[in-house]
Amino acid sequence: MSIPVPGKWDARFVGPVPHDTSYYAKCMLGGVLACGVTHAAITPLDVAKCNMQVNPQKYKGLVGGLRTLVAEEGSKGIWKGFGPTFVGYSLQGMFKFGLYEVFKDAYANLVGEEASQKYKPAIWLAGSASAEVFADIALCPFEMTKVKIQTSPAGTFPISFGAALSQMSATKVETRYPFGSIVPLWSRQIPYTMAKFLFFEKIVQLFYTHVFTEPKETYSKGTQLGVTFASGYLAGVVCAVVSHPADSLVSLLGKAENKGKSAGAIASEVGWAKLATGGLGTRVIMIGTLTGLQWWIYDTFKATMGMGTTGGK
Repeated sequence: MSIPVPGKWDARFVGPVPHDTSYYAKCMLGGVLACGVTHAAITPLDVAKCNMQVNPQKYKGLVGGLRTLVAEEGSKGIWKGFGPTFVGYSLQGMFKFGLYEVFKDAYANLVGEEASQKYKPAIWLAGSASAEVFADIALCPFEMTKVKIQTSPAGTFPISFGAALSQMSATKVETRYPFGSIVPLWSRQIPYTMAKFLFFEKIVQLFYTHVFTEPKETYSKGTQLGVTFASGYLAGVVCAVVSHPADSLVSLLGKAENKGKSAGAIASEVGWAKLATGGLGTRVIMIGTLTGLQWWIYDTFKATMGMGTTGGK
């Protein structure tokens, strides 16, 4: 970590604590906790959502879909894909949150103090998009495996984590494993993450400008974390709508009938209206709650480490 030059503005040293290597490493660990734990915890919702996307005739709603899965496969049917979900999203969270802090500081220093203050939303967007490119590369093999486990008819594909990875590797010519879904994944996750960070930062800013008008540090940690969760939940609702068509496409790529088809061909067959609306209600609930909890866990970890919560005026 370079030493700041006296008199020269540096984005890494304007917050409550210096953004040194230790700070970025802690942000990465916070991202692991925020994303890995939350995504794994809502595996049943994810299983139902994916099956509603690939087989809407059979799985017509969240509750009905879960009942069908339990009736046909037992309770284990709604926890399919837990392993790759936990590992994949832990890695994704590590790069998403950790590299966001790195890129945000780097871009702010690149444009300078005045421009970084004037164009904060652009810095947030650029930082989150850059971080997500790397986060999705880490996630992709596990996301492909998760979708295949969750959407394959019972008995046609291994459910256990290790066996599923082996099968994906053995059939990589057909499945295009490990990075066959990277473009649809980028199409889903980059807009999602840009919305997630932009709207979160903006909503937090609005809270501390119009609701909690005293300096942020004068409020209790409980109040600050309440603002974090509310801002994260509202941002998550926007994220779900923005990224849903690409999310549907990622799920459909794992369907056996679509083996070998390009993303464009599948989109043309299904239609953009169905891609945008199939399973959307479930995903809004899932992503709103998920995003709120992720930001709450991340900021709770940061606050515990003495790093302060994210965002403000």
